[in-house]
Amino acid sequence: MLADAALAVMWVGLTCYALFGGADFGAGVWDLLAGGAERGRDRRALIEHSIGPIWEANHVWLIFVVVLLWSAFSPVFAAVMSTLYIPLTLAALGIIARGAAFAFRKASTELWQQRLFGACFAVSSLLTPFFLGTVAGGVASGRVPPGLAQGDVLTSWLNPTSLLGGVLAVVTCAHLAAVYLCADAHREGREEMAAAFTRDAVISGLLAGVVALAGIAVLHADAPDLFHGLTHRALPLVIVSALAGVTGLGLLLRHRFVAARSAAALAVAAILWAWGAAQYPALLVGSTTVSEAAANATVLSAVLWALGIGALVLVPSLWLLYATFQRATPEEHSSSR
Repeated sequence: MLADAALAVMWVGLTCYALFGGADFGAGVWDLLAGGAERGRDRRALIEHSIGPIWEANHVWLIFVVVLLWSAFSPVFAAVMSTLYIPLTLAALGIIARGAAFAFRKASTELWQQRLFGACFAVSSLLTPFFLGTVAGGVASGRVPPGLAQGDVLTSWLNPTSLLGGVLAVVTCAHLAAVYLCADAHREGREEMAAAFTRDAVISGLLAGVVALAGIAVLHADAPDLFHGLTHRALPLVIVSALAGVTGLGLLLRHRFVAARSAAALAVAAILWAWGAAQYPALLVGSTTVSEAAANATVLSAVLWALGIGALVLVPSLWLLYATFQRATPEEHSSSR
């Protein structure tokens, strides 16, 4: 019971990182595709304004997931970290390079410096979710055996399921970011930019659907256990994700941007929980279950109590942060009239 509770809390943290950190990465993808220095200036300014106050806070969720995995399911933590250390290291380097470049670009005065740091920020935003997606694919396809460094350090993440996970992560992050940016542009009265991001959101949403459909054949051939779980136990969640995605696209076309945000978030959250449901009770597919990997009851109880106490501070703080910068200022109200 305690182990399942710890797993559920960890999955909530993973979902929050996908929804908030994922949109943060996706904003960098649109920064990359914004165009030249002059043509893309306004789009980049909106992206910088939108993610500037929250980009560091979003990584709290990743730290939360990693620490909880280490504390509550240490054998799985050891196996994942020692087998998939190459993509995890590349993702960590991407997070560091992305953050540094984002900060340095704001402080740079020379155009060549802004271009250099902007390129580093944008490329890192593209590569980091890809590598994180390959990690998820390696775990989901059963290529991480128990023990220290028992899996192949290359094929564990260079395989069809991992590549599918990487591509789907990038496209999904881009879609989330575009949907969120639609509302930001609309709130600031930039209707032309809102229309442009609406187009981007619809295209990236359709592309995500195509990748997901193509992934059916990939999972059937390369990750049969996961495929079976997704088409049986987790099928209701898969259906919810698909319906939410289609609904989100319809809301975008009707310029219902706030509602479209909720639909896009539901689509991503549902597919993440579908993965968890399809794999449960295995944490390492084919070898290690939740009960086998869990720490003893004393440790789990202490971890859950600590998380509950910490949440009393963390959750309201993050809510205040997000709500403050999503609230239109008087200047924005006047400019939209």
